[in-house]
Amino acid sequence: MNFKKVIKKIFFRHKALPILTVGTLNENTRVNWLKSKLESLPKGSKILDAGAGEQPFKIFCSHLDYTSQDFGGYDPKEISSGLQMSEWNYGKLDIISDIVKIPVENEYFDAIMCTEVFEHIINPIEALNEFSRLLKKDGYLIITTPFCSLTHFAPYHFYSGFNKYFYEEILKEKGFYNIEIVPNGNYFEFLAQEVTRLEHVAQEYCKVGLNQKEKDSIFETKKILQKLTEKDNNSSELLCFGYHVIARKK
Repeated sequence: MNFKKVIKKIFFRHKALPILTVGTLNENTRVNWLKSKLESLPKGSKILDAGAGEQPFKIFCSHLDYTSQDFGGYDPKEISSGLQMSEWNYGKLDIISDIVKIPVENEYFDAIMCTEVFEHIINPIEALNEFSRLLKKDGYLIITTPFCSLTHFAPYHFYSGFNKYFYEEILKEKGFYNIEIVPNGNYFEFLAQEVTRLEHVAQEYCKVGLNQKEKDSIFETKKILQKLTEKDNNSSELLCFGYHVIARKK
């Protein structure tokens, strides 16, 4: 066998494969949006990171007076159901409390961010009531949550996600204005994300590995989804990764 020819054939075959980003930009899009909103807040603003977890967005708050809050009770070793982190480290939290009973005086913060947390709160409307209490007049509320999500961080996963109509209705009712709601991803992006996850889920729940033909089929499906997402016109109204929300308190 001429190994040089074989290697050359493999090299050019893989070199010709298109680079597919479809379904891979969920987190990057969210992080970039949050970075933009946080960096635009006035220097010295008091911000609460509600449900801060491992405080991944503190790095964008160096110009702000940052306070972290969390209930501090998630342990990935507690239960094996669904998607779990391999390990979890809260670090030093400023406030450990229930998110609906944060021990801070009324109208203390200029901004509150709450990222990927609402699906883990039994009553998120109570959390919004608390945020409204804590925010100063014209203060900023920054929220991201999934529209649709798989079971994760069990047993603290109570909702798969929230539609934009939830925010439109509840935020107005709670006295917020200048409500901006931005979808993250679209129908085709979401499908691609789950198609990409198929091999892992098949192994985890079926104890089945995919053969090369099946893996090639996944790749071809993602090529179709890439083409469709490039032509997309508002399929996010059907399905998307989630919503990014910013509003101000009256």
